[in-house]
Parts: sequence; structure tokens; C-alpha cells
Amino acid sequence: MEKLVSSWFNNKTLPQSYIFPPETRPGNHIIPGSNAIPVIDLGNASAHDRTLVVQQILKASQEFGFFQVINHGVSEDLMNDTMNVFKEFFELPAEDKADLYSEEFNRPCKLYTSSANYDGDKVHLWRDSLRHPCHPLEECIKIWPQKPTRYREIVAAYSIEAKKLGSRILDLISEGLGLDLGYFGDKLSESVVVSVNHYPPCPDPSLTLGIAKHCDPSLLTILLQGDVFGLQVLNDGKWIGVEPLHNAFVVNIGHQLEVVSNNRLKGAEHRVVTNSTVARTTAAIFLNPSQDCIVEPAKSLIRADESPAYRAFKFKEFLYNYVTMGGNSEKSLEPFKLHG
Repeated sequence: MEKLVSSWFNNKTLPQSYIFPPETRPGNHIIPGSNAIPVIDLGNASAHDRTLVVQQILKASQEFGFFQVINHGVSEDLMNDTMNVFKEFFELPAEDKADLYSEEFNRPCKLYTSSANYDGDKVHLWRDSLRHPCHPLEECIKIWPQKPTRYREIVAAYSIEAKKLGSRILDLISEGLGLDLGYFGDKLSESVVVSVNHYPPCPDPSLTLGIAKHCDPSLLTILLQGDVFGLQVLNDGKWIGVEPLHNAFVVNIGHQLEVVSNNRLKGAEHRVVTNSTVARTTAAIFLNPSQDCIVEPAKSLIRADESPAYRAFKFKEFLYNYVTMGGNSEKSLEPFKLHG
């Protein structure tokens, strides 16, 4: 517990173990929030505008691997309640969180700091994280935090709505790719995991990162990023700040969607920078394949003059390699690429 950044960050100096090498630290260059990342109004996905929304999602997924969605059907009250209960969790006294703290890699519900492999980190990340599965809900909820008292009630309702939203977006993507409706249902998006990151104010944001450059191993990620800036996306070799928008979700393409689409869609690298004045709390819902699900390029997307870019693999095989390679995008995908 004493390793949690939130338990000691007031010491005012950045420990050496959190200082990134010069080539990967963010530096003093301020990257402002940008409106470059497309904002898509899902309220327009009615019959007459559905085609336009599908095209917007596909274009954003090809060019950026990221987009934001508004009018998405998740109530503002539920979004606010969820963010508040996550913030309340990190504000709990240490003794109320002690049972959840773990450095055990495979523990399903755990509070940890930096990464799931703290002792193996070359450089520590400026964040504390709470992570747990959300499906099947009736089983998973039993291992969730019991404090704050409304945690289970609110997060259960939120995870159901976020999963519905993710499924809706995946249906729009499958439509855009020309796949059968429901292609991403069942095993390909069976696993639902929430990851809540808490970034306390940092004494020197120019030297460290909340999360280093990576691409998500998921199929699709839905992020509730709150109102504090910090997320940056790499596009054409430049970092773009993702503007916090009121009542919006940030959606990004994960490696599994990159594989299934045979590289038609792009899993974008991104990172999180810190700030020196306010804490930032975010909540990501990862829609993942089940551990034994076979992931491969959709056969109907392979044209006659094309070859599949990847071999078939079990998701757990990919995940093991992803963790072993420290989330490095190229190295994570390399063993599964077909050359020639």
C-alpha cells in the first residue's frame, strides 16, 4: 500500500524511479487539447443518417484509431455518479483499500500502482489503478470493492450501459466493414473489464508519464475521461491532445479489431501526461475476446488479390505476448503477422 502514488505524492520531489529517459519523457512542450479527433453524434444513427454515422466511425477508425461519441444513450446522471464513486474510492482511508491492494499479476480484482508488474518496471508510471472484470456480472460483483457503499450498485449499472454502447458501436463498425450484423458479438467481445486510473498532481510533469506510449490489447475501449486533460494520441508522428468534452466518451480501436479488420482499422498509440495542479481520474471499459476465443482476420474481408495479414491465435496467447513485450505495439503483433 505504501507504494501507491496517492499515499506519498505530497513529498514534492519526483523520485528517480519515475523519471523517463529523455527520448520518451513529455518535456516542457505543452500540447493543448485539440479538436482534431473526430466527434461523432450517435443520436444521428437513425435510419436516414445511419450511413453517414457508419462512414464517420470508419473514417475516424482508419485515420486516427480514436473518436469521441456524444448523444450515446448513457445518462449524464449515471456518468457523473460513476465518476464520483471512482473518485471516492481513491479518497478512502488506506485501511479501507488495503484488502484490494495486490502485486499478484493474475488477481482479478486489484488495486495496484504503476503497472501490473511493479518490480519489473524499468520506469514507474505516475498512477494508481483499480481493475476488475464486469462479466458475468452476477459472479464478478462479489469480488468488487465494498466501499464506497454505492460502488457495486453504480458500477454494475454503468458496466451494463457501457457494454451496450460498445456493442452498438461494434455493430456500426461491422456494417461499415461489410461484415454480418453481430459479427463482434459472443466470444469476440465477451470479456468486459474496467480499469480506473488515478493520477495525483505531479511535482514535475515534464519528466514522467501517467501511462507510457502503447496501443490497447482490447477489441474496443470506451473511456470516461472526465474534465481534466491528459490523454494524447500519436498521429503521423505528432502527439495530439484529446479535448475533454462534457458528457462524451472517448472510443479507441484495440489490437484485436486491427487484426479482425486485416489492418483496415488502426489501433492508435496513445499516452497519458500528468499535471502539477489537480488529480485526474479516468475509467476505461475494455471489450475483449474471451481467453480461448480464436482471433483472426475476417475471411469475408480478404479480397482475391489479398492475403491475411495475421495468423489465427487464441486471445490469451496474444495477451501473454503483449504483457511480456511491455505493451510495445510492434513487438506485440509481430509473432502473429504473416509475411509474404
